[in-house]
Amino acid sequence: MMVPSLAPGPSAAAPLQRPAPTAPSATADVPREFEAQVLGALLLPMFETLGAPGAFGGGPGEAQWRPMLVAEFGKAIARAGGLGLADAVIAALRGTQEAGGT
Repeated sequence: MMVPSLAPGPSAAAPLQRPAPTAPSATADVPREFEAQVLGALLLPMFETLGAPGAFGGGPGEAQWRPMLVAEFGKAIARAGGLGLADAVIAALRGTQEAGGT
């Protein structure tokens, strides 16, 4: 049986390479997700003041699911254009990149 060598080979001394630049769509996804989170945080206090009428309203189950529902509302609003926060973040990131920042 042959035991592989643990000595560093030529690949271990290879210089690290920078990752490839991200695609424009991937760059736009993160600011949109950020805007969705901000919108969810802004909507949550509004939904906490709502009552829970009806046969299925209220209780600990609703208290657990409500933040998830509000987060999905935030995502939907962000997908529909949101408040323009994502566009401002994208513009700031592009300005930083053009200025030579990382």
